[in-house]
Amino acid sequence: MKYLLQYRPEAPGSSSPYRLLDEQGREIEWANRFLDVQCVRGLQKLSLRAYGHALLHFVRWWSRQPEVDVMRFETSQFSEATLLDYVRAQREEPRKSVETINGRSAMLRRLFQFYFHATMPHAPCLLPRRWWTPPGRGGRRTPGTDLRLRVPPRVIEPLSKEQVQRFWASFRSSRDLAIVGLLLLNGLRSCEVLALELEDLLLSEGQLRVHGKGGKVRMMPLPPETIRLLDAYLRTQRPLTNTAQVFVSLKGKARGKPMTKEGLRRLFRYHRATTTIGKANPHRFRHYASSRTMPPRTAQSGCGPW
Repeated sequence: MKYLLQYRPEAPGSSSPYRLLDEQGREIEWANRFLDVQCVRGLQKLSLRAYGHALLHFVRWWSRQPEVDVMRFETSQFSEATLLDYVRAQREEPRKSVETINGRSAMLRRLFQFYFHATMPHAPCLLPRRWWTPPGRGGRRTPGTDLRLRVPPRVIEPLSKEQVQRFWASFRSSRDLAIVGLLLLNGLRSCEVLALELEDLLLSEGQLRVHGKGGKVRMMPLPPETIRLLDAYLRTQRPLTNTAQVFVSLKGKARGKPMTKEGLRRLFRYHRATTTIGKANPHRFRHYASSRTMPPRTAQSGCGPW
């Protein structure tokens, strides 16, 4: 039996647009009910998508276990032993990060608590216990399974000054320069850049309204360099369109429509290939923005903040 995660943009606001189905198109009700509750709680689409993929991975693994009915979620079928076997199976998968495994385990603990209002039944072996506060329970704390794997320290090496200068010089369009400027000079996330709307640009006041994770909104000062880049793009290159998003496609059938994540990924892939700077990506630009000494303006860059 095959299982899949389907996106349904027409779903009502009280339901998750991401649905778990079997190969016959039947919904896995217990999983989708859990996703619906997370949607009502106000989780963003990206978070719902991550929950959906985590549930899909678990369902596919669970369906291969003996005497398991995936369409039903019962305490008799799920315990700490199940969670332990699931974690062990993931450890045997190649290139599986510890953060991903810990995130899936935490999601399954929340799922069990949501359905049965209790902690998982004990495993045959003794697992460490820790106290945690279930969502929506205020100060009430209950014991939970502490099966978090140790996360090794991860150091992200930022790009060098020379690499940033060379990567910047490879851009030509005002739109692309404005995007990279927001990543470099303001440290925005790529999703925050794509979510920017025209009303978020307060150029006359030198400010920017940013919609971040969890629906949080923050105001950021705009340096003169970023203002010049944005102003050049809006005046000279942005097509006439009713689209609210700042950054739109410039060519083809999608001209005037909001720029997509895949479009931004293609843009960076192209410039990584032309500059041979394989580490250049929006996330590394954020790290450079927080610890940079700005490279000087060069004649090669055409127009730019340096």
